[in-house]
Amino acid sequence: MRIFSVGGAVRDELLGLPVQDRDFVVVGASPEMMLARGFQPVGKDFPVFLHPVTREEYALARTERKAGHGYKGFTFHASPEVTLEEDLARRDLTINAIARSREGTLIDPFGGVADLEARLLRHAGPAFVEDPVRILRVARFAARFIDFSIAPETMALMRRMVESGEADHLVPERIWQELARGLMEAVPSRMIRTLRECGALGRILPALDRLFGVPQRADYHPEIDTGVHVLMALDCAARQGFVLPVRFAVLLHDLGKGLTPAADLPRHPGHEARGVVLAKEACACLKAPAECRDLAVLMAAHHGDIRRVPEMRASAIVRLLERTDALRRPQRFRRLLEACDCDSRGRLGQEDKPVPAQEVFPAALEAARSVDAAAIARACAREKDIPGRLHAARAAAVAARLGHTESEDSFRR
Repeated sequence: MRIFSVGGAVRDELLGLPVQDRDFVVVGASPEMMLARGFQPVGKDFPVFLHPVTREEYALARTERKAGHGYKGFTFHASPEVTLEEDLARRDLTINAIARSREGTLIDPFGGVADLEARLLRHAGPAFVEDPVRILRVARFAARFIDFSIAPETMALMRRMVESGEADHLVPERIWQELARGLMEAVPSRMIRTLRECGALGRILPALDRLFGVPQRADYHPEIDTGVHVLMALDCAARQGFVLPVRFAVLLHDLGKGLTPAADLPRHPGHEARGVVLAKEACACLKAPAECRDLAVLMAAHHGDIRRVPEMRASAIVRLLERTDALRRPQRFRRLLEACDCDSRGRLGQEDKPVPAQEVFPAALEAARSVDAAAIARACAREKDIPGRLHAARAAAVAARLGHTESEDSFRR
């Protein structure tokens, strides 16, 4: 019975990166031997055990055989006879197929160390094509290891997987899992570009893929419109360390432009409404968590309004706060502003320019929330008058905070 550290822990140690989790492969053991040593079984499809003290995962060396479509279409075989090299052969990339013995010796049957030095993401073997999730994993690693390139033969293999229909068997839960992790990497745009280059983006998020085919606007730099603008905004969110719901909202905020007729593109009329429908569809297909879904839909609907804040009167600002439920959910609204900040800065030459919404809306929200709604309700003789009076009072408070000259009577009209 021999134990080896494998996968990401070995890779990250060799790259000089901090190790988050350690995985171990046990060669020459049976489930009964593991149980006798106090390990606790946790695996359902194949034997995985928790160490009785460290709680780290130890998996018996195993082989796998394709028996159907998708990432679940495999049968596994684990026994004391399975070798370490056979176990490593089923892994996705060469850099993830390196093992280290307890004595410190590296076992590298597929040239993973050389690929680390060459900064190359390369598939470990022909079995790569059997699991479509590996397409997503390569794209995610491209977003994490930004100085790595994808081997041409690996990209060609990914394209063939898409063309053969294997990628169509990806299930929403695994797509979301890998997409969410990729969005939180250093340069998430590399994940989207990789998926588009191999053709998988059109299968996973066709509405996003369509953005790259939208004709360019004459008043924008040709490199920053539509799909490329979305990727620049997404990387802006990553640079600022924004949370997943913000990054996901940025990714989906412009989907409506993909359905906007070319003749209408100079001002993109109606693209927000179309974008709301597409964002809802994308969230449903991905089974995105409610927090991510709600923020994505809000941004699709209102990012244009928020960008136009310099033109808005106080009453219009309050209406926007009310429509976005900002008065009851200020934290979500602040995240909406973060996403819209990335939309504004995600253009060449705009990265460091001030964004008016970031100054106006927080002050306006604070002023609107300072209004005593209960007192206004008590002062109204008729219940139906309460909403109008409350809106007028909030608008007056916002106007006073922002230095606008509007009177309360103008808000009522």
